[in-house]
Amino acid sequence: MTIERHHTKARMSRIVKHNNTVYLCGQVAEDRTKGITDQTETMLAKVDALLAEVGSSRQHILSATIYIKDMSMFAEMNNVWDNWVPEGHAPARACVQASMASPELLVEISVVAAIAE
Repeated sequence: MTIERHHTKARMSRIVKHNNTVYLCGQVAEDRTKGITDQTETMLAKVDALLAEVGSSRQHILSATIYIKDMSMFAEMNNVWDNWVPEGHAPARACVQASMASPELLVEISVVAAIAE
């Protein structure tokens, strides 16, 4: 059994690979002062970059869990999400309202994906 960890620190690894599956730690916005649209866009750009680093892509996402600070922003976040997910490749997804680790964070995502073959 091989487990690969990338960008590992004391608390977590940003990427863990095991059996052609990749697990990403929670990804948040690049600029926490921006609104939900920008935070969602930059969060998803981080997902794209991390998946590409290990030979995967958004077409190979198996599941996504989205944490949103306030469900009043759900539709605006979904607008970005719906434009980002490739047609025919929607993953299993959950979206829950959550207290965030930092008060200015509006959204966070955790992703599990297959490695592209």
